[in-house]
Amino acid sequence: MQANRGLTGFKTWLVAAMLLLATTAQAERQLLDRVIAIVDDGVILQSELDARVNTIRSRLQAQGTGLPPRQVLEERVLDQLITENIQLQMADNMGMRVSDNELNETINRIAQSNNMTVQEFEDQLAAEGVTYQEAREQIRREMLVSRVQQRRVDSRVRVTDREVDNLLQQAGGQADTTTEYLLAHILVSVNNFSDDQEVARAREKAERLRGEIANGRDFQSAAVAESDASNALEGGVMGWRSRSDLPTLVTDVVPDLPVNQPSEVLQSGSGFHIVQVLDRRGGEARNVIEQARVRHILVRPTEVVSDARAEQQINELYQQLQNGADFAALAREFSDDPGSGSDGGNLGWVSPGQMVPAFEETMLNAPVGELTRPFRSRFGWHILEVQERRRQDISDQVRRSEAQQALYRRKYETELQNWLREIRDEAYVEIKNS
Repeated sequence: MQANRGLTGFKTWLVAAMLLLATTAQAERQLLDRVIAIVDDGVILQSELDARVNTIRSRLQAQGTGLPPRQVLEERVLDQLITENIQLQMADNMGMRVSDNELNETINRIAQSNNMTVQEFEDQLAAEGVTYQEAREQIRREMLVSRVQQRRVDSRVRVTDREVDNLLQQAGGQADTTTEYLLAHILVSVNNFSDDQEVARAREKAERLRGEIANGRDFQSAAVAESDASNALEGGVMGWRSRSDLPTLVTDVVPDLPVNQPSEVLQSGSGFHIVQVLDRRGGEARNVIEQARVRHILVRPTEVVSDARAEQQINELYQQLQNGADFAALAREFSDDPGSGSDGGNLGWVSPGQMVPAFEETMLNAPVGELTRPFRSRFGWHILEVQERRRQDISDQVRRSEAQQALYRRKYETELQNWLREIRDEAYVEIKNS
């Protein structure tokens, strides 16, 4: 009986000890990985914040960009994570997914763009303290965020022909389209321009930052620590921009701005801005390509016409042409290309990259005025004739296309910032105190 009481006492002590250990372990886990913010139906953990802060610190250090105090960086990164979390919840609600194949292809492209193999890319991440799996997950998140933004913001952007014409007619709009500027940007935001005190504080801060940068403070370090722009944690770097692709606010400022000198403080509807040209490259160039005026006859295999029968038909047509038959007449009667067939097989002037590879390769190697032997493309069996070649300056078309893309990007960036503010204002966000 005494032994049983002793055993019972031991079990009671063991259970109590196990509960104490479990409670201690749970407390340690909570201490190490607690919820620091609630965002609508999601949460942000301390571990997420720490991992992102460490990644950004490693990247900025590798770039030689000065770091702000840890607390400032954590506040900025938490704000980034909140906005990202809102968008990831949107992606989930819309049923968006990124497959492993898509993710692998994207990582391959990232590695190639940095002249690395995937293994070298993984080694570089490890040197920066980031595991390959962490990088894969972050890239997946960024792909989802990008898709949500495209879906929600693209519908808000429209570029008209008149806007393109106006841009091209502006002074310099048709010139210097190939000079590019590596641009960095700092924003001191103003939420309410009716509040004179808020405006005065923002202007004072912007002027202070501009003066410090002019006196030697590193622009990118200042952007990380104090810019309110969405790219602040990238040092405010906006990437390479042609003149036509510059934000409207700085179109007339940047071309005359010396490299590594801050602009004067500029005002827009979102606040006060400072820009700096980190580098410039390129210059005016002509866009001259070789075009070919081509006609062809196509015989397309169908459920009724086998590939072998289509090949036989194209060979018969080729023989007729060799015997002097009229190309245009045969094309109108037998070609399965409805667009060109009714016009005697004429495709007009064809530019590089306009046709499928098999057709383009044959076209490039064909002597002018001679029929090619029948050949196969993914559309079917062809005979083609290059009637003429010319070198064509397409600079005007290129400039127009660049102007249209530039206007789209300008409007997209503006609408993106507006949309990000809207979704942040509409979201339920509760930041937990330490």
